[in-house]
Amino acid sequence: MKRALIILAHQGYQDQEYAGVRNGLEETGFSIVIGSTIAGMCTGRFGGAEQTDVALRDVRVGEYDCVAFIGGPGAALLKEDPEALRIAHETVRAQKPLGAICIAPLILARAKVLEGRRATVWDGGTREQIAELERYGAIFTGESVSVDGRIVTGDGPGAAEEFGKTLGSL
Repeated sequence: MKRALIILAHQGYQDQEYAGVRNGLEETGFSIVIGSTIAGMCTGRFGGAEQTDVALRDVRVGEYDCVAFIGGPGAALLKEDPEALRIAHETVRAQKPLGAICIAPLILARAKVLEGRRATVWDGGTREQIAELERYGAIFTGESVSVDGRIVTGDGPGAAEEFGKTLGSL
């Protein structure tokens, strides 16, 4: 069975996005492994709790068929995390599907894997996330789900299941 690594913020991941992405990936034949900055219980923004299977420092991209970063307020910290950036780089280098939803596309932007690529991001009307995405060379689409090569980005909880299915079908 194909394996997907879903990366959650240790605190403040977006519960609905996680559930939708997980469902979409499972529908396309993936088993799920959950990663976070440290092993242990992750807490969602809306009260969810998920046990991680692997700490980011122990992730070997070669063991997975695709990687997805989930958004939520805690995901903002991951864009500064060297292990998250390493995983994004290695996934692209290995030509495996890579996805990020909500504000998590900023992790991919900071990893410089969105330069010259079409992408979307949740913005909340401030244009701050859009500006940051563009500052790192991405072409903002405004779509709910954007695909450019083997990279998929989504703009929030309403797009989560479609995002998961799209990522799983690459």
